[in-house]
Amino acid sequence: MSKKLVVAAIGIAILVGVVIAVFALKNNSSNDMTNMPTAKSQSTTGATQTATTNAVTIKDFAFSPAKITVKVGTKVTWTNQDSTPHTVTADSGSGPDSGTMNQGQTYSFTYDTVGSFPYHCNFHSNMTGTVEVTQ
Repeated sequence: MSKKLVVAAIGIAILVGVVIAVFALKNNSSNDMTNMPTAKSQSTTGATQTATTNAVTIKDFAFSPAKITVKVGTKVTWTNQDSTPHTVTADSGSGPDSGTMNQGQTYSFTYDTVGSFPYHCNFHSNMTGTVEVTQ
């Protein structure tokens, strides 16, 4: 067997192991909802859920809810419930910039302008969210 095939086989084996570990951790995670913020109201549009709340949970490498709608002047608070660090970082312009948030830490940002404000985690590019600010 050539070196390239051996390296490829090892890489695939590692990837499969990581996928299995993530799946096992996700399925064994606590479903305790006692400390979870509740949304005032929710509406579903296609696959995107939009909530009217001012609290976002960071858990299982996702912002939840991924899209929220708030009024101008609302302070939005993100709480990291993952065991790994995350950030809340505006995609562009002025907006949230939490720096590194470790497990259990919170970050708040007050939205003073009407508009749509997408954000992401600097460490995990697949983690994205949006805050819609209305009058």
